[in-house]
Amino acid sequence: MIFSTLLLLLLIAATTLYLRHRSKQAKLHDLLTTPPPDHWRSTLQKTLPMVMRLSDAHWQELAGKMQVFLATKRFEGCGGLEVTDEMKMVISAQACMLLLGREVKVYPRLKTVLLYPHTYTDGETARLGESWQTGVVVLSWNSVTGGARNFQDGHNVTFHEFAHQLDQESGAADGAPILGDNAYQTWARVFSMEFEDLVEKTDQGLRDVMDEYGATNPAEFFAVATETFFEKPRQMKHVHPELFDKLRNYYKVDPTEWI
Repeated sequence: MIFSTLLLLLLIAATTLYLRHRSKQAKLHDLLTTPPPDHWRSTLQKTLPMVMRLSDAHWQELAGKMQVFLATKRFEGCGGLEVTDEMKMVISAQACMLLLGREVKVYPRLKTVLLYPHTYTDGETARLGESWQTGVVVLSWNSVTGGARNFQDGHNVTFHEFAHQLDQESGAADGAPILGDNAYQTWARVFSMEFEDLVEKTDQGLRDVMDEYGATNPAEFFAVATETFFEKPRQMKHVHPELFDKLRNYYKVDPTEWI
């Protein structure tokens, strides 16, 4: 009798969890497929002009993923900053550009975005942003807007930190995000070669289309390569064709089409 009661309770609990999961998945699907508010694109254009270069299909996909992002992530202002809806839109748009063309969850491990008004310090170090494995991204708003407005300088702190989030989905950040089963070997070959090349150029004081910060370690290399791929795609394709192809295969978009 006790066993039967326990079994019944377990079945009820399992059914409840299943129904909650189904309900949550249905809500997320609705967010992905619901047309965005009419003013979104024109509002974003003020700070992120790049959205006007996206095809209608890419814009609809971006807006759907933005709606999931905004519904599932918490924003907190730091240093006296009051976070506005427009700030949330600008950050979510750039974060979700890294997900275009891919049937993936919208940063499932991310819980909170901490937003400072400007560059902040961590001890004695000035920072533009950070990505934590605990599900937190930290950004400075003036760096976010600087990267959004100038989409051709190869520097975008939002892309950089959210590339780290993608990297961290597979565990510790090591420059290898979640890939297909047969992709890791060629990814490792190309990225190791390109990383070592950037380290050598940096040591010699030579410049590259990628920022020298990418020579810090493989995780920073992936984040810097991501910035360059989206903001300087033609230059990267010309100077680093294999690296460009690997990133295009991973991100499932070709940013040269947006220029």
